[in-house]
Amino acid sequence: MTLTHDAADAAEAAPLWDVVIVGAGPAGLSAALNLARARRRVLVLDSNRPRNAVTLASHGFLTRDGISPMELRSLGRDELANYPEVEFRKTVVTTIVRDGDEFIVTDRAGRSRSRSILLTTGLTEKLPALPSLRTFYGTSIHSCVACDAYEYADKPIALLGETNDLAARALHLSQWSRDLIVFTNGVGEISEADEATLGLRGIRIDRRPVADVAGDRSGLTGVVLVDGETIPRHAMFVRPVWSSGLGYAESLEIDVSSDGLLAVDPEGRTSAAAVYAAGDSTPPGPQQLIVAAGAGARTANAINGDLIAMDPATRRQ
Repeated sequence: MTLTHDAADAAEAAPLWDVVIVGAGPAGLSAALNLARARRRVLVLDSNRPRNAVTLASHGFLTRDGISPMELRSLGRDELANYPEVEFRKTVVTTIVRDGDEFIVTDRAGRSRSRSILLTTGLTEKLPALPSLRTFYGTSIHSCVACDAYEYADKPIALLGETNDLAARALHLSQWSRDLIVFTNGVGEISEADEATLGLRGIRIDRRPVADVAGDRSGLTGVVLVDGETIPRHAMFVRPVWSSGLGYAESLEIDVSSDGLLAVDPEGRTSAAAVYAAGDSTPPGPQQLIVAAGAGARTANAINGDLIAMDPATRRQ
């Protein structure tokens, strides 16, 4: 992609950041904090439309168990406000273009220059197409087993998905409840061998198409099948289909894994020089908030080290 003369002049006049971070979830905010403490100039760009915005409580984050993801983000931004090295901008990034040894980042507010890029925008998710599913999503319907299953221990649970990894997810979920029915919606695949293994743990498979979910003010009450039967359930876990949605970084030609996630080395480096990624958009995909925050801190350390190595004074030694 080539910038026009006016755009190039505007970018040239913009301040040069050490790192532009796209995304202000746990991974991005954690990275920003650690980079600021390394005295790096950091610009954080975020649309404030996280995938987990409807989730009322997140779990497993030490000292913050039960906090809402939105409150966790707010606390993180408040902490970053104490560091003059960091600027936070609510905006949508439209393009990132390499320009020699720098990057030009264009968002709805303008253009910025940076020595490196960190992508922490997470994923977008496509849920099974049930009319009432989003009514209960984040309260009694969830996608993260490790995050939310504890609250439904030994209760009747449904697992709904249309992918071929439902058996593995069901085995994981059975750690919290054996009163579990897996609904494939007539699409998801479970082999006979996997069905037999699940059966040994009391897990049932229902391959009939699902019409909707039922519930009231207390939450989910059942799964409604196309044939008219409603099967009582107290909660449901769904398996969304995730995508990275990184069209704005297309020109960087970053390698992706077989499932469409950003391929990174153990410290978050992508295949594109000076471009890094952390959080849910990297393998193995969606994880707990504390895991994403840890990945952000680890990648921040790698970025700082690489910037030191890129310094002309360092290279002359």
